[in-house]
Amino acid sequence: MGMLRNRYNRTDLFALVPQLGLRFEPQLEQLDRWLDDDELFEAVRADLACRYPKTGSRGRPSTPVEVILRMLVVMRLYGWSYEQCEYFVNDSLVLRQFCRVYLAKVPDDTVLIRWANTIGPETIRSLNDRVVQLARSLKVTRGRKLRGDTTAVETNIPFPTDSGLLGDGVRVVSRLLRRAKAVLGEAASGLGEAFRSRVRTVRRIAQQLHRRARRQGQQGRAAMKAASGRLIATVKRTAAQGRRVLAAIRERADAKARRLAERLAAILPRLKQGVRQAERRVLEGESVPAGEKVLSLFEPHTQVVPRFKAGKAVEFGRKIRLDEVDGGLITGYAIVEQAGGQDQPYLADALANHQDRFGRAPALLAADWGMASAANERRAREAGVKQVALPHAGKPPPARRVEERGRRFRRGYRFRAGIEGRIHALRRDYGLKRCRYHGEQGMGRWVGWGILAHNLSKVAEAGASR
Repeated sequence: MGMLRNRYNRTDLFALVPQLGLRFEPQLEQLDRWLDDDELFEAVRADLACRYPKTGSRGRPSTPVEVILRMLVVMRLYGWSYEQCEYFVNDSLVLRQFCRVYLAKVPDDTVLIRWANTIGPETIRSLNDRVVQLARSLKVTRGRKLRGDTTAVETNIPFPTDSGLLGDGVRVVSRLLRRAKAVLGEAASGLGEAFRSRVRTVRRIAQQLHRRARRQGQQGRAAMKAASGRLIATVKRTAAQGRRVLAAIRERADAKARRLAERLAAILPRLKQGVRQAERRVLEGESVPAGEKVLSLFEPHTQVVPRFKAGKAVEFGRKIRLDEVDGGLITGYAIVEQAGGQDQPYLADALANHQDRFGRAPALLAADWGMASAANERRAREAGVKQVALPHAGKPPPARRVEERGRRFRRGYRFRAGIEGRIHALRRDYGLKRCRYHGEQGMGRWVGWGILAHNLSKVAEAGASR
């Protein structure tokens, strides 16, 4: 048998214990039918088969594809962690039947994590496209109305500060140097103090910075600047040690040395950027543009997302575009390249995405001030949109003011307000408030699974109500 299994042999757990009267709740019953779709299954299987070169044909039997897909959906549907998902599926006959585990061993959280990491963001996007296609066939939505907006998904980092960033850099590089010393063995003796840890020095300076930050006046600012200078000098010495050790371990051919070299080669340029950023801001008094800042050594793709909301002027993560149609389905989404600036360019992408999915323009297009522009309104009418509910950017002329106060425009614009509630539900129930995966690819997978779980839930609700 090949390593990658499709499914276990079918067992009806409900029939084994009829006296318990077990059955699926209406939502799970609908989802059970939907997840039997062959295209969803094959898309996931294609990614899982790429885990190793011969995953599909060699090795011991794996956790079945069907089980992995269903457990990942259940996990995001109920907002569980991997560990909670393992526990609750193992503990419930209903979830064992739904996830098609039956009486077999439930895969533990580490196994599920490793398999989940092989499913790419583009595959999850194609799964969502397939769900939208199935929803159209069941007339859950007809794509007659489209509304768009953007929101922010935070990365899983603390509030970024220069001292915190540099302290993290010294801590990580020092840990890698300690591991490199063990790998190099006797050859490490020729590098002298290259393996010296400066973590305690950085921690002590950071404590001084926190205490001196409370001081007021010119004397306090001078003390802060002096302590920051010592911190930057210490970090530079650690980075120089890292570069010396990196050159040494690159000469070795074993796999452990290669992995260490890759990690050092990744972290040192980010640390160098953080040092330069701190020098510009603290020592030179220069304002660093948001696009040039590094906010985290571990999540370097994090951006400053202006929010202009009470109590939270900015968030640290990525901005995403959401396209919603009648029926409450998210038919399109994208992680935008730059978090700052206006949202007008994204409306054209939303309209093009809708035309690809439904083969025609929506009858109604609605968006808020951020996406409104004369060019977008003209583009929508040229595409065949009958009613465009975009508020006029700036002070409207008298004729436009009369139009926007009319019943037809106000009814269309009220439809737009629904996407605010949809965003709140996605952030509250489907994890789009904060990304728990690592890296830019992880952000794409996290957002994709959240939207896929939301869409499956909406379709299942519609099917159950019928």
